[in-house]
Amino acid sequence: MKIYVSHASSFDYQTELYAPLQENLSEHELVLPHSISSEGILASEIIPISDLVVADVTYPSTGQGIELGWANAAQIPIIAVHKATARPSDALRFVTADVNPYTSTTELLESIKTAITKLS
Repeated sequence: MKIYVSHASSFDYQTELYAPLQENLSEHELVLPHSISSEGILASEIIPISDLVVADVTYPSTGQGIELGWANAAQIPIIAVHKATARPSDALRFVTADVNPYTSTTELLESIKTAITKLS
């Protein structure tokens, strides 16, 4: 499964998001937009050919909102995850009903694995 990972750039996504995903979802093709360069990648071409978008919506991000709009327009399923201490945007309801708070890396991964299972 090809999974595009969307997130804000205002936190340590390499450690908090990318590393756990790479360690636990290695059987999937993960598209980590800032893994090579902080400039990112041309998401508008990659999202429509993805099977799933995983969006960490803990921190607000205009760029991420645009990516989620592209995914929604392309009818790509979106799972949103966020730290339980954060209050994500109410606008998420327009692109996904699958919004999951997490308090640990284990809970983060469980939410994503559940979404993958539902799509398989």
